[in-house]
Amino acid sequence: MSEKFEITNMDMRAGTSLKLKGKIDDNCDGFVINLGQGTDKLGLHFNPRFKESTIVCNSRDGSQWGREQRENHLCFSPGSEVKLTMTFEGDKFKVKLPDGHELTFPNRLGHSHLSYLGVQGGFSISSFKFEE
Repeated sequence: MSEKFEITNMDMRAGTSLKLKGKIDDNCDGFVINLGQGTDKLGLHFNPRFKESTIVCNSRDGSQWGREQRENHLCFSPGSEVKLTMTFEGDKFKVKLPDGHELTFPNRLGHSHLSYLGVQGGFSISSFKFEE
């Protein structure tokens, strides 16, 4: 099942955190959370892949993907309920995983604000909140 959740007119600036709560589908291979200025201008592409036991982070500028950054700290699994906190710090993104582990990813595109949030795949959002 490929669900999709999008916000296309948000105003997320440096210093803002996005808190997401949701449930990972029982039989999914992974899901994607994208932050940027549109579907083809992604500052952060966050992609847990359960079959590979890894989290892939990347950026996208038009049709060009950047170099993947892989993190082998996959502390959640299909069927679990999770809380993720994504913080935009201007020069980088921080993602706090459910067990408190943080991963960082550089703001390669130099965005000063983010207007797009996209979630797709096997992750059903139950709540989201922005905090400054």
